[in-house]
Amino acid sequence: MTTFNLALIMLFGPTPEGQNPFISFLPLLLIILVFYFFMIRPQMNKQKELRNFRESLKKGDKIVTTGGIYGRINDISGQVVTVDVGNNMHIKVDKNAVLRDPTDMAAQR
Repeated sequence: MTTFNLALIMLFGPTPEGQNPFISFLPLLLIILVFYFFMIRPQMNKQKELRNFRESLKKGDKIVTTGGIYGRINDISGQVVTVDVGNNMHIKVDKNAVLRDPTDMAAQR
């Protein structure tokens, strides 16, 4: 017997005659797979899309910040984005505070 098999037997105790110890792991593996495909993987894809959106920002793009401020990008320098919010008023926000393009929200409705 390998050390892995011994560890399994020690963890789950003696099994009834003829029962495979890996069968007891099957429900746990199925739960992990369900969590991965229905929760973890979609969230990773969302984060990847958001990262790509933030990297592709350029001057003149319309954006919405996490605080709900709508504006147009006036300047980008490193991680700081200067946003024109109207009436020649400019605010500086961190690039990580930029959520999306307002036209994306119209497409979701």
